[in-house]
Amino acid sequence: MSSDASNESGPDLAQGVPIESLGEAGLLSGHVGNDAVLIARLGDEFFAIDAACTHYHGPLAEGLIVGDTVRCPWHHACFSLRTGEAVRAPALSPVACWSTEIRGDKVVVLHKKAPPAASVTSPAGAPQKIVIVGAGAAGFAAAERLRRLGYAGSLTMLSDDEAPPVDRPNLSKDYLAGSAPEEWLPLRDDAFFADQRIDLRLNAGVTRLHVAAQEVELADGSKVPYDRLLLATGAEAVRLPIPGMDLPHVHTLRTLADSRAIIARAANARRAVVIGASFIGLEAAASLRARGLEVHVVAPEQRPMERVLGPQMGEFVQRLHEEHDVVFHLGNTASAIDPQHVSLKAGGKLEADLVVVGVGVRPRLALAEQAGLAIDRGVVVDACLQTSAPGVFAAGDIARWPDPHSGTAIRVEHWVVAQRQGQTAAMNLIGGREKFDAVPFFWSQHYDVPINYLGHADSWDEISVDGDIAGRDCFLRYKRDGRVVAVASIYRDVESLRAEVEMERDLR
Repeated sequence: MSSDASNESGPDLAQGVPIESLGEAGLLSGHVGNDAVLIARLGDEFFAIDAACTHYHGPLAEGLIVGDTVRCPWHHACFSLRTGEAVRAPALSPVACWSTEIRGDKVVVLHKKAPPAASVTSPAGAPQKIVIVGAGAAGFAAAERLRRLGYAGSLTMLSDDEAPPVDRPNLSKDYLAGSAPEEWLPLRDDAFFADQRIDLRLNAGVTRLHVAAQEVELADGSKVPYDRLLLATGAEAVRLPIPGMDLPHVHTLRTLADSRAIIARAANARRAVVIGASFIGLEAAASLRARGLEVHVVAPEQRPMERVLGPQMGEFVQRLHEEHDVVFHLGNTASAIDPQHVSLKAGGKLEADLVVVGVGVRPRLALAEQAGLAIDRGVVVDACLQTSAPGVFAAGDIARWPDPHSGTAIRVEHWVVAQRQGQTAAMNLIGGREKFDAVPFFWSQHYDVPINYLGHADSWDEISVDGDIAGRDCFLRYKRDGRVVAVASIYRDVESLRAEVEMERDLR
């Protein structure tokens, strides 16, 4: 999902196009010189912006206009048609805007506009010192939005990772498969942090939070004071309590270092065993097949991903991987690992030069627990993502928040959710009262098949299927008591966007 729209595809918008050609969707892509440009119609107004999403270059012309924004069909990023601003993750960079005019029955795109001058200023009463613990999806999105909001105070990010913030979804997808170079992974280059005056400290392990004193203590004994604090410590990969987990050819997959290590081992491996049929596990299986390894998957369930996607989609995912020669050992678990084999609980051994354990993650709650924050299978936060301690917020994989769509407190481990929570937390760290009410969204990629999932369903009593799952053209509605609580889709991008809008309208 990294191909750009062809720069000179579609009509020459500088020559103008008939207004009627925009159709019911109100969107039309074309080009101005070598630049791919999108025209969007809002009533009697016409806007022009870059045609590709700044996240993975999704074609915005295939998206959906909502209010005065356009949403990307691939991963539900959102851009202002008036300013080009990226108003919703996963896109963080704006698109360029172009001027337009009407000539008779045509709309003409004239020239690219200069980026708008920064007009935001630090709000009155904003804290002088903000500290963010964690540099994953939530932590980085918070820091980036704080500066976009005009926050001018001290901003420190503390990360125990050795790598700067990276595009984590790619670690199990294109990068692991060998189709995305490493230079695509950083969310921003080093110059960004310097230019934005973000003090990013890597390999900075935080050992204690002193809430009363408003200080963060590091492993070296030093302390960092704060006025407001965001906990975004994320999650860590679950390690199995079996012999052999510490062998050098056994890996979990969470960080850039993990993905690098798997790639290095795969270079000289012939057969890989993936333990766990999670999204990460099966994405890793697909990526290792792309590198030519023989891949076996061991998992206790009867169908992969059935707990989240249901039996029909689970069967499809299994068949898809089997079409690519992945061998499943379902209803089984690993009991031990040795340098050449994985032993199965049901008996027998699988040869393995490489083992990837993808059995899920657990939230990193130690700091929150030590600080005495309210915990309930995650850090308890209110609708504005504030914890039980004043001035301390939490976002991302650790946060359990009151989800207005499901009517329950939930904690999810989705990249886009973490980013959007970080953006909401940023507003509230400087005195806002923005409620987090985004509909949870994630995507998973298996070979050339993307699966989009929207909403949250711990359980359901009905799954309605529109289209053909086996034909890779389907839209599934997960219902509880007659109400749609989640949807999943394959190549039904606009329907997924419309479902998102409908869920938002139901809330209002």
